[in-house]
Amino acid sequence: MPQQTVCQSCAEPMDPEDVFCGSCGASRDGRPAPGAMPAGWSAARAGADDDHPPTLPNTPAVPAQGGQGAPGTTACAHCGLHQVTADGYCEACGRAQPRPRDHMEKALAGVAGVSDRGVRHHRNEDSFTVAASSLPGGEPVVVAVVCDGVSSSDRPDQASETAVDAASESLLSSLEAGTDPTDAMRRAVADAADAVAALATDGTRPSRPDVNAPACTYVSAIASGGRITIGWVGDTRAYWIPDDRAAAVPFRLTQDDSWAARMVEAGLMDEAEAYADPRAHAITGWLGADAEEVVPHVIGFTPHYPGVLLVCTDGLWNYAEAATDLAYHVRPDARTEPLAAAQELVKFAVAAGGHDNITVAVLPIDPPPAAADEDARTATALDLPLVTAGGPAAAGAADDEEEYEPTLPDIPVIGSPAAPLPPLPAVPPPPAVPPRPTVPPAR
Repeated sequence: MPQQTVCQSCAEPMDPEDVFCGSCGASRDGRPAPGAMPAGWSAARAGADDDHPPTLPNTPAVPAQGGQGAPGTTACAHCGLHQVTADGYCEACGRAQPRPRDHMEKALAGVAGVSDRGVRHHRNEDSFTVAASSLPGGEPVVVAVVCDGVSSSDRPDQASETAVDAASESLLSSLEAGTDPTDAMRRAVADAADAVAALATDGTRPSRPDVNAPACTYVSAIASGGRITIGWVGDTRAYWIPDDRAAAVPFRLTQDDSWAARMVEAGLMDEAEAYADPRAHAITGWLGADAEEVVPHVIGFTPHYPGVLLVCTDGLWNYAEAATDLAYHVRPDARTEPLAAAQELVKFAVAAGGHDNITVAVLPIDPPPAAADEDARTATALDLPLVTAGGPAAAGAADDEEEYEPTLPDIPVIGSPAAPLPPLPAVPPPPAVPPRPTVPPAR
C-alpha cells in the first residue's frame, strides 16, 4: 500500500486533494500559507484553556481587516478573518474550520457520550449515539452504539456513521417491539454490517482507489433493569467500572478481534510479547464489504454492584488498556454524572497525546434488587482471565470464592474449549536437508 501523504511542515495526514494542511495551514510543499499562524502554534493546542473544546484553539480573535469578504460570511476560528470558503477552509490562513464531528456530546437520562477528533487526526472517523426508550411493559431501556472507522479503508468516517445509524434504529425498533435483548443485539449488528457493506456499491467513487472498501469496528450496549447486553466486532471495547472499587474489581467485558489477541488465545505468544509486536493492533474482525462472514460476539451481564459501563474506541483505551488503569481516570461520581465522566476521559486522552479519535459512552447501572441483596465479595471477573488481559483478574481472587456466586457473562470466554477460535493455518514442515557429504581426510 502506498505510504500515506503527510504535511511536510507538521507531519499531519493529508488527503490527496488537500492544497493546505488542515492542522498547521502550510501548503503541500511545506511553505506557510498567506497569513498562517506560526508553525509552533499547533503544539500549544494541547495546553488550551479547559473551557474550550479540545478541537477548538484558544486563540484570540483577530479584528477584521480589509478584504473581509461578503457581509455575513463566517469568521475564521483561527485568524478571525472573514475569508472562509464554502469548502470550510480559510483563504487567509489556509486552515480548516472546526467541523460538527470534530467534537460531539450527547446526554440523556441514564446515558451520555462524547467524541473528539483528538490532536493528530485531521478528521473524526469515530461515530456514536446514545438513546433512551422503553420496553413494551414500560421499563426504561438505554442503548449506546460506538463505531471506529478503519483509517486504511475508503470513507471510514462515513462507514462508522452509517453503522451507528443502522444499529441504533434496529436496536430501538426491536426492543420497543419486545424482542429479547440478545436477539435484538445480533439483529442490530447484522443490519449495521449490511449497511456498511452497501457503501461499497453505492456508486460513490472512492476518494482513494488504492484502499479497501468502507469499514469500521463496532460495539453497542443495551441496559435495562440492571442487566447489560453487549455486542461487538473488532477492537472497540466495553469495560465495567464499579463505584466501590475496593469491594469489586473493574474488568473488561470484550475481547478484541485483533492479531495480538489471537496469538495469546492460541498460546503462541504471551501477552507482553504479543502486544509489543508491530502487528498487535491489526484487526481480524470488522464491518464492511470485504469482511469475512460477520459473527458478532454477544454477552449478557448482571452486575452485583452499582457502577458504570464504559463503551469506547482505542483512542481512549490505548492510553489505559487495563481495566484498573482506566478506572483510575473515571470520576467517583460517574454513575450520577455520566456526561462529566465522559468529558474527563476524553480530556485525559487528548492530554495523553490524542493520537487517535476518541469516543466514550458512559451508561450508569444500578443492579436489580435480587443481585444487590446478594453478597458479591468476590471479584466479578474471576474466570475471565483473557477478557481482563493485563488487568485485575488475579487481584480479585478471594480465598472463599467457592462460597459466592460471581457475576459472569453468559457465554464462554472466546478461545476457551467451549468457544474455540477458528483453526490457524497449518505450517508446512521445512524441506528435508540432505546430509552433508563426508570429506575424506587429507593425505
